[in-house]
Amino acid sequence: MSSPNPAGKIFDRRILAQILQQVRPYRIRFAWTGVMVLVLSGMVWIRPALIRQAIDVAVPAGDQMGLLHIFLSVVGLLIFEAFLQYHVTYMANWVAQSVSLDLRAKLFSHIARFRLRYFDKTPVGTLVTRHVSDVDGIAAVFSNGILNAIGDLLALFVVIGAMFWIDWRLTLLALAPIPILLVATRIFQKVIKKAFVDVRNQVSRMNEFVQEHVTGMHIVQSFNREKREAKKFAEINAAHRDANIRSIWAFSVFFPLVEMLSATSVALLLWFGLSDVLDERLTLGILLQFILYVFMLYRPIRQLADRFNVLQMGIVNSDRVFKLLATDEAVPDEGKVDDWSPKGEIVFEGVWFAYEEERWVLEDVSFRIPPGEMVAFVGATGAGKSTIINLLTRFYDHQKGNIIIDGINVRDIPLSTLRRHIGVVLQDVFLFSDNLANNVTLHNDSYSKSDLEAAALAVGATEFIAQLPEGWNQNVRERGAMLSVGQRQLIAFMRAYLVAPEILILDEATSSIDSESEMLIQRATARITKGRTALIVAHRLSTIREADRIIVLDHGKVVQQGSHEDLIGVEGIYSDLNRLQFQKPNH
Repeated sequence: MSSPNPAGKIFDRRILAQILQQVRPYRIRFAWTGVMVLVLSGMVWIRPALIRQAIDVAVPAGDQMGLLHIFLSVVGLLIFEAFLQYHVTYMANWVAQSVSLDLRAKLFSHIARFRLRYFDKTPVGTLVTRHVSDVDGIAAVFSNGILNAIGDLLALFVVIGAMFWIDWRLTLLALAPIPILLVATRIFQKVIKKAFVDVRNQVSRMNEFVQEHVTGMHIVQSFNREKREAKKFAEINAAHRDANIRSIWAFSVFFPLVEMLSATSVALLLWFGLSDVLDERLTLGILLQFILYVFMLYRPIRQLADRFNVLQMGIVNSDRVFKLLATDEAVPDEGKVDDWSPKGEIVFEGVWFAYEEERWVLEDVSFRIPPGEMVAFVGATGAGKSTIINLLTRFYDHQKGNIIIDGINVRDIPLSTLRRHIGVVLQDVFLFSDNLANNVTLHNDSYSKSDLEAAALAVGATEFIAQLPEGWNQNVRERGAMLSVGQRQLIAFMRAYLVAPEILILDEATSSIDSESEMLIQRATARITKGRTALIVAHRLSTIREADRIIVLDHGKVVQQGSHEDLIGVEGIYSDLNRLQFQKPNH
């Protein structure tokens, strides 16, 4: 992945402006924090001035009361600075976490509307990185970045101004090493920016790899790939380490250089200043004041490097996050139909669809399903069966033709309305790491306990739920790991039963279960499809014999239609599939 600033700019003003826009809801707190930062920075000259007063005035005069007043003033000043620093730290981090909260919510809501095609080509680990690490980097801009950088810059100007006001010759002497520091800082900025981009890329790679391989660990173990995958991870892990070491190397060179130049400034002041003190052209208090100012001068410069790192990382992270927010992968949702309650008639008129341009998965597909009819789709893998389901629910959008439900084009129906009236039971049932009840209701509080029990009774799940140690409160673990495939399918049927859709889709719902579970699923299918328009995608022909009509697909085209009895009696794809599945081979 390339740098977000290909022109080599240290700061991208456009991205920085976008970052600052995120703080708009909290601008009053942010502004007050800025005011306190400015007050703190404006006070940096006072303590050295008080110490000079003590050395040059109170001590020679033997004024113990004056020394006490100066001491109390320094203590009071420190207490006041600590008070301000506490509020700056708290409020800056409060704003940062609030921005982080808003950005994560905005990101999740944004990608939740994306078409499935985007998730097909985007690693899950990449999206996890955007939501977690990258948003944390943006939050750091507010907690430890922009306001502190402004404060450090102001402190620099205040200190340099105070030094020039007192003695311009000593000031020029103290600032003699600064040109070297400015050149070194510029080089450091460029090196650290490149290193941080590399670090973020390596973090993203690592997240992608771990997410993918933990999810697919059964494949890794089944094919004895543990050592090979561990070797690949070691390479990614080493690249991540090396990227971090490159950034650490930049720090390890820059910070000692700052200390060395700071010591050089102090040495120059002592060398030339002490001779002036001995010749009484300069007081000891002024010399000490200048030495303190030199330390105060280099400390903000060193801190500015840290602030700059935070800003650089924030800009890199922001570029990624804002690009994702600017990505327009949402399914167009411009439907205006209100109070839509379909009867269930479905019409495909000359529908063409391709995942990739001109590589057609469906070609001129047309059929009509009357309300309440059960229609099955069969065909070889890749024939287009599941694609028809995805187009009907608008997980993908077709390129040509029309898809009509009860006389209304699906594109004229709001997505939320369309999907509220279509229930889907997929082959791969996704369950969350939550209790059974929440996995069925998906946290819809409108369902009561009696609704859940009615759904379980309707699909034949009452027995297996009763056997769970905690019943409905049983945590099914990630992806439903503690349940069998058949039990997970029954949960999917309960979800569909609760929704009570006018149109029901069963996509390969029995392809991965045993014969006993298949009988349960067939009974559940008969119950929840009764009185509804039902579309069933199946490989097992035994599950669709009772369908009112069977539509046979081949290479994206409808090649046969009819009942099981009609199709079995004619030569064609369906009769060939039937022979393959049910006729015993000759020996």
